[in-house]
Amino acid sequence: MSTSSGLAKSFALKFISGKYQGGEFPLKGDKQIVIGRSSELDMVLVEDMVSRKHAKIMIASGAITIEDLGSTNGTFVNGEKVKQARLKEGDRILIGTSILKLIDQGADSPELDAKAAKARLEEAAAAQAARSTKTSSMTGKIEEIPLPDLLQLFHTSKKNGVLVISSQNEGRIYLRQGRVYYAVIGENHNLGPQKSFNRIITWEQGDFELRQPDNQEFMVELDSSTEALLMDALRQLDEFKRIQPQLPEMVTPMRLAQPMTAQLKELTPELLDVLQLVHNHGTLGGVLDHADQDDVMTAESVLQLIKREYIHAEG
Repeated sequence: MSTSSGLAKSFALKFISGKYQGGEFPLKGDKQIVIGRSSELDMVLVEDMVSRKHAKIMIASGAITIEDLGSTNGTFVNGEKVKQARLKEGDRILIGTSILKLIDQGADSPELDAKAAKARLEEAAAAQAARSTKTSSMTGKIEEIPLPDLLQLFHTSKKNGVLVISSQNEGRIYLRQGRVYYAVIGENHNLGPQKSFNRIITWEQGDFELRQPDNQEFMVELDSSTEALLMDALRQLDEFKRIQPQLPEMVTPMRLAQPMTAQLKELTPELLDVLQLVHNHGTLGGVLDHADQDDVMTAESVLQLIKREYIHAEG
């Protein structure tokens, strides 16, 4: 960030989740902003998880710094619990159930005094309450905060509950003290929690809501750390994107070659299993949904079978 004080005047904190979602609080001039539940503070966030004096933001010579004031539930920047941190454009801050993003408002944004800025936040809270039918105040859009970043925030702040993501499908990720222990898409529990989690992480559009913990018990739980799950899911996403241009569309019919001149005895047991899935389900989507292996390994097997002319994709 530039050290010129003029540049700092264009920044604001935009609420992308929580009770004040949609609101903005401008950061103008060289000053200090105290955040908390107490009504006499600069930025008042009225919710149980926010301490009376929770954190303060200091603006000096274009530099923006946040400091936790010994709050009960902590202050988090980009998934890390902080005592003090220098902020840059795009950083995401978690305070209570509010996720705030540091944005550039533009140099010609209107000047608001402290009273007007407070009033704007209350208006945002009222508007959010009026339009939301959700039971949780922890809601937002994954276009604003990608799921890996959101889960990292929840992991560090040890959130409990069910993260419901509404996109083309509905996905649910179950959290216990910030750790992911189960995931499902729709009601398709046969897909398994690992494969479901890996697919949900690829979603880039939709709404999220962190609901209250669910007492439902599952036969199989994920036992890897949230960091390990995210790293594996993102690795799989990169690998799938690499081979995707060579694959048929998810709904394109696939069939066994007729006549099949390639020898079945040359196939490994794993490839034979995938060949049977192609015969039984007929599309790449069907094969991926029913395979025991992860999506990348299964897709690579399908690609091998196509190249070796055991199967053909129509169209």
